[in-house]
Amino acid sequence: SAAGQGSIMENKLRSLGQEHLFEGLTEPQKASLLQQASELDSQLPGGLAGYVETAQKLLKDSAEGVNPFSGFQPQIPAGEKLQVGSEAFLEMESVGSKAIKDAAFVLVAGGLGERLGYKGIKVSLPLYIIERERCFLDLYISHILALQRAHGDGRKLPLAIMTSDDTHSLTVELLEKHKNFGMESDQITIVKQNKVPALMDVKARFASSDGKIETKPHGHGDVHTLLHQHGLVKRWQEEGRKWVVFFQDTNGVIFRALTAVLGVSCKCNFDVNSVCVPRTPGEAVGGICKLVHQDGRDFTVNVEYNQLDPLLRSTNDFANGDVADPATGHSPFPGNINCLVFGIAQYKNVLEATGGKVNEFVNPKYADSSKTSFKSPTRLECMMQDFPLLLPPEANVGFTEIDRWLCFSPVKNNLTDAAAKARNGLPPECAGSAERDAMILNCRLLSLAGVDVDMQGTSGTFADIPIEFPPLVVLLPSFGTSLLEIKEKISQDSKVKVTGRSALVLEGDVSIQGTLELDGALVVRAAPGAKVVIQSLLVHNAGWRLEKTEDEETMSDDMLKMRGYKVVRTETREILVTEPGVHTISQ
Repeated sequence: SAAGQGSIMENKLRSLGQEHLFEGLTEPQKASLLQQASELDSQLPGGLAGYVETAQKLLKDSAEGVNPFSGFQPQIPAGEKLQVGSEAFLEMESVGSKAIKDAAFVLVAGGLGERLGYKGIKVSLPLYIIERERCFLDLYISHILALQRAHGDGRKLPLAIMTSDDTHSLTVELLEKHKNFGMESDQITIVKQNKVPALMDVKARFASSDGKIETKPHGHGDVHTLLHQHGLVKRWQEEGRKWVVFFQDTNGVIFRALTAVLGVSCKCNFDVNSVCVPRTPGEAVGGICKLVHQDGRDFTVNVEYNQLDPLLRSTNDFANGDVADPATGHSPFPGNINCLVFGIAQYKNVLEATGGKVNEFVNPKYADSSKTSFKSPTRLECMMQDFPLLLPPEANVGFTEIDRWLCFSPVKNNLTDAAAKARNGLPPECAGSAERDAMILNCRLLSLAGVDVDMQGTSGTFADIPIEFPPLVVLLPSFGTSLLEIKEKISQDSKVKVTGRSALVLEGDVSIQGTLELDGALVVRAAPGAKVVIQSLLVHNAGWRLEKTEDEETMSDDMLKMRGYKVVRTETREILVTEPGVHTISQ
C-alpha cells in the first residue's frame, strides 16, 4: 500500500539523519515529501542511502582539506598532435571518414542561456547572425546528416540528446517545430537527467522548504548513467557501431575536427580520446594529465584548472606549477574541451560493471571558518570527462590535440564578463567572438583549399569587445564538413579570390571549377538534388557591412543585443537553385 511504502521511506530517511524534514509538516505535505523521496531514491544510482553516504565522506574530506590527488604523480600524457592541413591531418580525415558510418553522437544540452542574458535554451541560439534562423541544434543535426550522406553507407547515424528539467520541454518543442531539422524521428533519443537533493551542512542533511526537498543539477556526468539506463549503448553495439562521440551545446565549430579525431581513435585504437587544444597556463580550461599512483595504478584524465597548479607544485618535476613549456609557449598538459570519442566495446563493458556512475565531488561555499555550514545549499556533482577513472588498467586512453581555431570557440559569457576577459587578454567566448571565430575558420578552410582570401575584414569595438572580422564567410554543413570535403569542392586549377570586404554564403552541392572573383556579397544555395558548378563568375557589388547596433534595436532583439553589431545588406548577388540536376554558372 501507499501508506506502507510511505512508512518504509520515512524510516529510511530517519535512519539517514533526515528527521528534520518532517518538522511542522501537515499529513498531506508529509505524504507528498515521501512520494518525492521515493522518486529520488529510484532515480539515484545507489539510492538515497548511497547519495548520503558519499556526501558525508566527500564533505568530511572537503572540510579537512583532503587532497583528492594524494599519492598520485602527474606525468605528461600520450596522444596525437595534428596540425590542420598537414599530410598527417588529411590522412586522419581520410581514415575517420570511413569510420563515420560506425559512429553514434551524444549532445549534452542541459544548459539555459541565462548567463548570456537570454531566456531560452542555449541550443536554440544562432551561431551566425546572417543565418540567424539556423540555431546550434540545426547546425549539429545538419553536420550529422551531411556526414551520413557522404560517408554513411546508407546507414542512419543516431543522435542522443541529454536534457535537464530546465531544457527538456523547450528542446522537444524546438525539434517538433522544425521537424527534427531533417532527421528522422527514430534517429533521435532524448534522455533527461534528474536533479539531486541539496545539502545544507557537513552532515549531508537535505535542504527543504514548504515540505519539499530542494534539488539541484548533478552535472553532465549523468550522461553515462542515462545512456546505460536507456539501453542505448547496448543497442548501438548490437547495430555494429564502434564509436560514441560526445559534444557540448554551444561549441559550433566542433564538427570540423571530428572526422580527423575519429581517424586518430581508429589508428591508435583509443578507448577514450579527448579532443584537446594547446592550453595557455592559467586559463580556465582543464588539462589532460597522466596520473600515476604509488601503488602502480595510472589514469589519463582531465584535471580541473583550479586543481592543476597545486597538483603540479606538489611535485619535484613541475615545482613551478602551471607554466608554459618554453619550446611551445603552451602548457605541456593539453587543454580539454569536453568533446570525447569512446570506443563502444570498452564503454559498454564498463557501463555494465558500474552503471555508468562516475566519481562525484562536492564544492561547498562555507559560511565561516568552522566549515560546518554553508552560505547556500550545495550538492554532489559529477563530470562526463571523469569516466576514464572507471576504466580497467589495460584501457587505452589518449588525446588528439588540434589547433584551437578548428575545434573550439564556445558561447558561454555575457557581454560584461566577455569584455572583462577581453581586457585581460583572454578569449571573450561570447556570441560575437564565436561568430567571428567560425568565419575565420571558414576562410581558413577555403584558403587551405587554394582560395586567395584577404583575411582583413571589418574591425571594431562592439559592446566593449574589440573584434576583428575576416570576410563574412559562412560554409553550411551541406557544403562540406571536413577539410577534405571542402578541398573536393574547389578544383585545384581553379582561380578564386575573395576580398576583405566580401560576404559569401555557400549551401548544398556547390563546386568551383574555374574562376570566381568576389568583391561584395554572394549567396549560392543548391537545394537537395541540385548541383551548382561555378565555371566563371565575377561579382562586384556594394555588399554587406557590419555596424554597431542602436539601443532601441537591441531592446527588442536578443540576438543583436548579445553581439552589439548587426549586418546591413546593401546589395547581394543570389544564386538559388531548386531544380534537380547540374546547373553551370558561366558568364
